[in-house]
Amino acid sequence: MARISIQGYEGSFHQVAAQEFFGKDVEVITCSTFREVVRVASSKKESDGGIMAIENSIAGSILPNYNLLQKSDLRIVGEIYLQIGQNLLVNPGVKLEDIREVHSHHMALLQCIDFLEKHPHWKLVETEDTALSAKHLHQHRSKHVAAIASRLAAELFGLNVLAPDIQTMKNNYTRFLVLQREATAVPDESADKASVNFHTDHSRGSLARVLTRIAEGGINLSKLQSFPIPGSDWEYSFHADMEFDSLEQFHRVIGSIGPITAELKVYGIYKKGKTV
Repeated sequence: MARISIQGYEGSFHQVAAQEFFGKDVEVITCSTFREVVRVASSKKESDGGIMAIENSIAGSILPNYNLLQKSDLRIVGEIYLQIGQNLLVNPGVKLEDIREVHSHHMALLQCIDFLEKHPHWKLVETEDTALSAKHLHQHRSKHVAAIASRLAAELFGLNVLAPDIQTMKNNYTRFLVLQREATAVPDESADKASVNFHTDHSRGSLARVLTRIAEGGINLSKLQSFPIPGSDWEYSFHADMEFDSLEQFHRVIGSIGPITAELKVYGIYKKGKTV
């Protein structure tokens, strides 16, 4: 059974992503911060790897997590695109008319604001975490409080889904990276995606030359994220997600951009994730 570090509590969307990749029996190690996720994932004694959110289709990239990845020795071995469905959870027997308060993380409350505004008499209470709200709801056996959280949280804490998928934006996805130590990361011969980081100088056209080589190699650049290099004079590093048809094609392109980049690092070569 895999032991995987996640950010958040049991019942969080990170745990849902872990189950999608490793199976229902995966053991999760809950962490309060992404920094702790990376630390635990890097420790052979503590875990077999980690799951870390990296971007959301509505909110965009989680920039600090790219920095954590860059500073770690972890490798990306996979990805999950998880549809974020928020649900109104209650203790068994509680009806819609019984609810006086709704508890959840402030982002989850905002994501469901259209639904919540239909019930103006409800008091909205911001909490630390969606799954933790569900756990506290179960522990306190409240008959007048609801929580907004995942279906997994409902299963774990014996709650009823009173209203499913109440988020305003139905097309809301979060991309999660699956991280493992280099020593345990197994190469996938069917890989068709890679994440790399490279530096360019501030000379005119330096980035364009790199992008031209990538395009000429027939590789699809699905993401390009820039980061200023601390302490440098207008130099940048770039995170690039590349999609390709064969490993030979990828290695050929990497070989061609090597001479015109600095500190080229491959974070991982893996199978393109499916949407779940």
